[in-house]
Amino acid sequence: MSRVTITYEDHIAHVRLTRGDKMNAVDQQMIDAIIAAGDEVAASSARVVVISGEGKAFCAGIDITGLSAMVGKDPTALLMPRTHGEGTTNQWQEVAMVWTRVPVPVIAAVHGVCFGAGLQLALGADIRIASPDAKFAVMEMKWGIVPDMGGMVLLPRLVRGDVLRRLTYTAEHVGAAQAERWGLITEVADDPLAAAMTLAGQIAGKSPSAIRAAKLLIAQAETQDSVTVLDAESRLQAELLGKPDQMEVIAAELGKRPAVFK
Repeated sequence: MSRVTITYEDHIAHVRLTRGDKMNAVDQQMIDAIIAAGDEVAASSARVVVISGEGKAFCAGIDITGLSAMVGKDPTALLMPRTHGEGTTNQWQEVAMVWTRVPVPVIAAVHGVCFGAGLQLALGADIRIASPDAKFAVMEMKWGIVPDMGGMVLLPRLVRGDVLRRLTYTAEHVGAAQAERWGLITEVADDPLAAAMTLAGQIAGKSPSAIRAAKLLIAQAETQDSVTVLDAESRLQAELLGKPDQMEVIAAELGKRPAVFK
């Protein structure tokens, strides 16, 4: 059975977790499918990506029934066999980190529970829109382990150190309102998927080359020193100025019409 579907419409790629009967809990098949989806949309002509889950929840986390397969195996061999992506050491990390390498904006539309692996998947998105009843948890401490799917790269970019520690040490469930106050999510919406699609449409109408450059520049701004970022600003801007996408933006603005990009 398929774990993920991908549809393309109006330059928007919609990636949907389709294990609704299990609250989209992550098993090996879903790990493979999520990574493959990230690779597919990265290579596509989509201008923005929306990730959502079918059924009652975005993602309840790791399917614990699959943990029995790890019993008796060498943890180092499982977790650190080789590089899987750009800096990742295993497939679990790729579930979240593959979306940070997708060259266009990624929006997570979250409803219901978003725990453990599900939260880290959502953290891989650029923007998170959640329903009022959504619940979030850094769940790993419940099982006596630490976040290991990119959470320790992604969470410190969003929340204060004390919030990060509280979430990690307690594994407590956090409601959408508190998650928004802490910076864990971007905004709350009654219908997060509709809100995500509306935002995706807005982004898809912008210059595709400028949007890609902006995502690259923001990623560098979050991790690089000021000299590197200032150089990237100028270099990326030089690649945009006077090019077809930018000239179409100017023509559309002057003509008071929507821009049309090739």
